[in-house]
Amino acid sequence: MSIITFEDVQYKHILRGITGGFTEGKITTLVGPSGAGKSTCLKQINGLISPDSGRIRYRGEDLEQMNLVELRKQIGMAFQSAPMLPGSVMDNLSLPKTIFHETLAPDEAKRLLDQVDLHVDLKQPVKELSGGERSRLAIARTLVNRPDVLLLDEITASLDFRMVKEIEQLIQRLQRELQVTVIWITHDLDQARRVSEEVWFLKDGQLLEHGDVSLLEPDGTRPDIEAFLKGETL
Repeated sequence: MSIITFEDVQYKHILRGITGGFTEGKITTLVGPSGAGKSTCLKQINGLISPDSGRIRYRGEDLEQMNLVELRKQIGMAFQSAPMLPGSVMDNLSLPKTIFHETLAPDEAKRLLDQVDLHVDLKQPVKELSGGERSRLAIARTLVNRPDVLLLDEITASLDFRMVKEIEQLIQRLQRELQVTVIWITHDLDQARRVSEEVWFLKDGQLLEHGDVSLLEPDGTRPDIEAFLKGETL
């Protein structure tokens, strides 16, 4: 069953008639060449931008008719390089509550850090954290409002391979334990093969293929995907 569906979504010259769904409770990766529209899809899902035409539905409801505050509680988002605010771990972890004029209790903050295996003091300045620790904090921050969906945009792009594998395993564990739906943009095809249950392949603002992870294995029938898999310019 799809938790989020795109229905002929058009946006400027970036998205051109995207139609497809994301299966609830699974990890779906978005792959494709630069400029394909992957990040724009995530921004549409989170209500940061709106389609020029077409519809995006969350559990059957048109996003344009939903309360954005409630939508963003149900859909968490983490970006590349784990951008942080100046201040402490607690300041950053509290952000999803603060913007809704709510408060994050210290006990809940510690529980979230434990959940992502981040063992730091809540008062510690974020500038003292390593790249991997910042990534874990960014993931914990997406979990503050107990979302049903996690949107991940190249979250491991700046990490070394050991930390990439740790973050992948963390996301997979959280997905199993929390039964969240994960929509993950990655440029790393090996990563997509490791973590995906389903795949969207985008090119030039169009969803050319979507299905299970076997799409990332060449079979001689999908020239666009196979050219991409070989590293050829599309």
